[in-house]
Amino acid sequence: MKILLMGNPNVGKSVIFSRLTGVRVTVSNYPGTTISYTRGFMKLGEETAEVIDVPGTYTLEPSSEAEEIALRMLDSGDIVINVVNAINLERNLYLTLQLLERGIPVVVALNLWDDTRHRGVHIDLDKLRELLGVPVTPTVAVTGEGIKELAESIPLATSPGAPGRSRDERWATVGSIIDRVQRITHRHHRWFERLEDASVKPLTGGIIALGVLAGAFFLIRFIGEGLIGYVLDPLFNYLWAPVVLKLSSLMGGGGFLHDVVVGRVIGGEINFVESFGLLSSGLYVPFAMVLPYIISFYLVLGLLEDTGYLPRLAVLMDTVMHRLGLHGYAIIPTLLGLGCNVPAVLATRILESKRERLIAATLISIAVPCAALQAMIFGLVGQHGGQYVAIVYGTLFVVWIILGVILNRVVRGFSPELLIEIPPYRLPQWRTVLQKLWMRTYGFLAEAIPIILGAVVVINVL
Repeated sequence: MKILLMGNPNVGKSVIFSRLTGVRVTVSNYPGTTISYTRGFMKLGEETAEVIDVPGTYTLEPSSEAEEIALRMLDSGDIVINVVNAINLERNLYLTLQLLERGIPVVVALNLWDDTRHRGVHIDLDKLRELLGVPVTPTVAVTGEGIKELAESIPLATSPGAPGRSRDERWATVGSIIDRVQRITHRHHRWFERLEDASVKPLTGGIIALGVLAGAFFLIRFIGEGLIGYVLDPLFNYLWAPVVLKLSSLMGGGGFLHDVVVGRVIGGEINFVESFGLLSSGLYVPFAMVLPYIISFYLVLGLLEDTGYLPRLAVLMDTVMHRLGLHGYAIIPTLLGLGCNVPAVLATRILESKRERLIAATLISIAVPCAALQAMIFGLVGQHGGQYVAIVYGTLFVVWIILGVILNRVVRGFSPELLIEIPPYRLPQWRTVLQKLWMRTYGFLAEAIPIILGAVVVINVL
C-alpha cells in the first residue's frame, strides 16, 4: 500500500511523516526534476505500507513545478492523508475538496489542534466529518497527540468522489462548511503572540534577527569548541595516537604505504593536522575539526526551525534577497552553508526556478564559509584579535552582495514571489530536534568522509 501525505506547505506534513515512519527514510528527486520527496515505511496492522511526503501544494491546479509533481504523484497513491492546518481551515479545505473529487480514499489530519484552543478557534469535528464524508482526526504532530488515532483511521479512509466543481463553487462550498463547523471567540494575545508579530515587522524584526543570529553564532562556537577541547582532542591524543604510533612501528616507521596509511611521524609523535595519513589527518580533520561545528550548527538550526523562527527570517530577508535575484526562502540554504556547503547546495532545490538555484548555489559556493572554513578563519586570524575575524567575514559579506547583484543582472530567468506559511512560535520537541540532527550529521559524514580520505590518498601519491 502506498500512502501519500498531502497538504499546503508548512502545515506539519514532515513532522507527521517522521512520527509515522521514524528516521529510516530516503530522499529522492522526482525523475527529470530537482524537486525532492521523502519516503519511509510504517506498520499498518500486519502489513508494511510505504509513506511518501509529497511536496506541499495549495491546489491541484499547478502553478509551480513542485505543484505539478504533487499532482503527478497523486495518481500513484492508494490512500491520501490530507494534512490540514486547523487554524487556517478555510484556505486548506480548498485542496481537500479537490482531493475528494478525485475519488481516492482520503483521511484528514487536522494538525496544529492545540493552537486552535489557544487562538479561540472552535471546530465541530463530528459535523466536519459528516460534511466531508471522510475520517477527520485532530493531531498535534510535534507532541505526537493524535498520531496513533490517525494511523488507526487509515484503513477507514473513504472516497466520496464528489463531482467536479468550478473554482467559485468550491470556494462557496468551503465557505458553507466553515459557517457550519467553525466558531471563533475573542481572546487576548499572549506575550509570545505579540513576539510573533514583532518578529516580522521591519524595525523590531531586524533587531530580533540580529540578536537571534548573533546568539546562534556564539552558541555554535561555544558548543563546537567545547566538543573539540573536552571530547575529541583528548580522544585522539590520548586514545587514538598510541594506536597509530604502534601501527607505525609495525610498518617500519616509513615507506610509501606507511606514509599513505599513517602519515609522517614528526619527532616520534603524530601531529594529526600535519601528518596527513589516512588514519591521522584523514580521520582527525572530519571528526575533530569539522564534525563538532556541524553538530553544533545543525542543532541550532533545528531549534530555529522547530520554534517557527526561520519562516519569519525568510519574510524579513525577502526584499534584500530579491536584489540578488532570489526570494527570502533562499536564506535557509544560505544558513545551511554556514554548516556545510554540500547540503546547502542540495537544499537549493526548494527554490522554484533554475535561475534562483544557480544564483543561490554560486553564492553559497563562493561567499558562504562552511564550518571547516570558519574553523580555519578563527585558527589563522582569531589569535590576532576579533577585529581581524570581523574583517574576513565583512569581506565575504561584501562579496556575497556584489556577486549577487551581478548575477541578478546577468543570469536570465525569473524569480517568483515569496509565498510562505508562517507557523506560530512553539517550544521545540527535543526528540524531533535530535532526530533531524542525527539525519543531517549522518548525511554529512556519508558524503564528506569518502571524499576526504580519497583526497588524502591522491595528495600522498602525488
